[in-house]
Amino acid sequence: MLPEPIKKFVAVFSRLPSIGPRQATRLAFLIASFGKTKIKEIADAVNSLDSLTTCARCFRTFTPSAGAGRSLCSICSDPTREASLIAIIEKETDLLSLEKTKQFHGWYLVLGDLRKTGELEPEQKLRLQSLKKFIEKSLGGKAEEIIFAINPTVYGDINSAFLKKELVDYAKKITRLGRGIPTGGEIEFADENTLGQALEHRN
Repeated sequence: MLPEPIKKFVAVFSRLPSIGPRQATRLAFLIASFGKTKIKEIADAVNSLDSLTTCARCFRTFTPSAGAGRSLCSICSDPTREASLIAIIEKETDLLSLEKTKQFHGWYLVLGDLRKTGELEPEQKLRLQSLKKFIEKSLGGKAEEIIFAINPTVYGDINSAFLKKELVDYAKKITRLGRGIPTGGEIEFADENTLGQALEHRN
C-alpha cells in the first residue's frame, strides 16, 4: 500500500528517539505534501549535518573552521576557559543550556544518554577513559572540580553514584548541580535563572 519512498523514509526515521513507525509515516506524508522545492530544502538541511565533526576532547558535535583541520571545538580550544573545572553532561542540549547561564567557565564531557541501570555503554566508557587520561596528562592527575550536571531523577542519582566511584581519584572536589532544578526535571528545559542557581549552589 505504501509507496516505496515512504517506506524508506519510515524505515529510517522510525529509529529516531520519540518517533515510531506511525509518527514517521505521518511525517513522511506531510513532507511529501510540501512540494519539490521545500523537500529539497529539507534534504539539503539534513545533508549539511555531514559537515559536522566530534570534538576529540569533550565529544561535542561542532563545525570545524574551514581549512583549519581542528580536532577541538571552540570551548575546548579557548585558553580563557578553566581546564581544571569539568562538567559531565549527557546531551549537547544540556551544554547549550549551561552556556546560556554565562556562569560556567570550564570544560565539558558529553557522555551521551545514560542508561537507567547505572552501567555505561562501551562508547561512554571510552569517553570516560579519555577524560581520565586528559586529567592525568594535562592536570597533574587531579582536576580542581568535576561537576555532575545530570538530570535530578532517580536514574540520575544512580548514574551519579556510579560516576563518582569512577572519578573520585581524579578530582579534588566532586559536586552535583544544586536542587534549583525540580526533582524529575531536565536540564535541557530549565530556564537560565533556575539553572544558574543550580550551578551556584552545587554541592
